[in-house]
Amino acid sequence: MYLAGQCPVAADGSVAEGVLPQVDQVVANTAAALEFAGAEPADVVRTVVYVVTADRAVLSEVWDRLTGSEIGEAFTSASTLVGVAQLGFEGQLVELDVTAALD
Repeated sequence: MYLAGQCPVAADGSVAEGVLPQVDQVVANTAAALEFAGAEPADVVRTVVYVVTADRAVLSEVWDRLTGSEIGEAFTSASTLVGVAQLGFEGQLVELDVTAALD
């Protein structure tokens, strides 16, 4: 299963300001999508995290927040964390791609 482009958009269409609140929303959205598909974080075989920053300290904060989250187990598989110049929409600071293996 491919969950491409998990973005920090809440159900009401709002986007939180700041990188860590956006990480929290991406986590919530990803957890909901995995559950809807009958998957769980342990089923994840690959993740790619995109963060709008060139600051390694920010990347480290994002990684710590992700690995300590309800989907933290997903990041024990093949994972890539990338700092990028920009993402798809204005104000977006975080995006997550997830690949999970289902029976």
